[in-house]
Amino acid sequence: MTRHRIPPGLFARDQGGQRRYYARLNGRRVALCPPGSTRATTDPEVAAALYGHLVAEDQKRTLRGIHGVPEPVALANYCTEHLRKKATAGKVSDQHLEADERHLTRATEFFGADRALATIDVPAVTGWIAALRDRGYGADTVLHHLHSLSNVYKRAQREGYVPLGHNPVSACEKPSGVRRERRWLEVPDAALLLEAARTYRPQCAWLAVPYAHELVATLLLTGGRPAEVLGLEVDDVSLERETVTFRPTARRRLKTLTSHRTVPLWPQLAEILRPYFPRREQLGPGTLLFPSYRTGQEGMLQHAHRIIAAVAARIGYATGEVTCYTLRHTYTAARLQTLDNGAPVSPFSVGRELGHGGDALVRKVYGHLGTVRHRSPAVEYRVEQHAAKLRDKLAALRAAEPDSENDPVPGRPR
Repeated sequence: MTRHRIPPGLFARDQGGQRRYYARLNGRRVALCPPGSTRATTDPEVAAALYGHLVAEDQKRTLRGIHGVPEPVALANYCTEHLRKKATAGKVSDQHLEADERHLTRATEFFGADRALATIDVPAVTGWIAALRDRGYGADTVLHHLHSLSNVYKRAQREGYVPLGHNPVSACEKPSGVRRERRWLEVPDAALLLEAARTYRPQCAWLAVPYAHELVATLLLTGGRPAEVLGLEVDDVSLERETVTFRPTARRRLKTLTSHRTVPLWPQLAEILRPYFPRREQLGPGTLLFPSYRTGQEGMLQHAHRIIAAVAARIGYATGEVTCYTLRHTYTAARLQTLDNGAPVSPFSVGRELGHGGDALVRKVYGHLGTVRHRSPAVEYRVEQHAAKLRDKLAALRAAEPDSENDPVPGRPR
């Protein structure tokens, strides 16, 4: 009769004519299954190795409990949970969440999906920075990746998955962001852009919107974010009260709590929108001011940046030089030159009009000092005021204007 030698700590059971090995750990029976198998092994040496691994893991758990060290959690699983909780909180936009997801997916690919959060250290993060640079990402983009990963560790600290203070991102040497002044337009150049929008005629059907002039004017004369302006409803603009209200709607949310605001409806914008309003008001309450003419009256316009680029191309700008945010910066620079009850307007007032909580971003990012500076009570961009400076450019633009008799959008003020 053959005697089977069973390694210490194990016991065997006959199952279907085969002896399969089990262990008893912490008062419970554990099947010693090799990786990829759902049944206990029949090899005593494999069983001994598996049992040794289980005992070592059990000892680690015991020591973690004694010293208050949290249980390990895999990077990929925790990143998924982090994004889910961040979305549930509703404090950031969908665009922000999508960017975080991209950044954390790249982190998971580099470090490994099953790698424990607590095992990622400063040298590992430094290696990831080098890998991102090798892929051609600039300093600003690398910083965005690091911020996304750092937020994961901040949550993990709060929830006890890593020790307090364990954040390899904050401890590593990060690249410096490139500080450059954002593109903006001087008031004469903005006036020329607005004139180009007034006479704009699309060269392709999918850019054929009947409100290019009104759209550019609203961006230039409110300083609203692109999504805020595109989500404006007819009821949000009051010609009687001379106000424009940015508020959350069913179609789009606002970026921050301070984004819900009311800004002045400047006289020039009122002049431009007044002939346009009857066409929109007849559609009833809740009608978008600038609807998508591809997806229907209820859909928001998705290619405003292409309309802006096409208008800017008429006066010599290359693609990408003038964007919706260029017009937001332009408004800020022009607004800072206006008067408020006879005194220079406060940067704090300008910041609140932009939807910020104060004036910090106005001073640091949005404020620009141009060569053409004059104090006036209102923001306006009128080509007549800058005819001498724009003489050649304006003449070239006027020479290219279409015949007014063939204008498909009548009623626009000149």
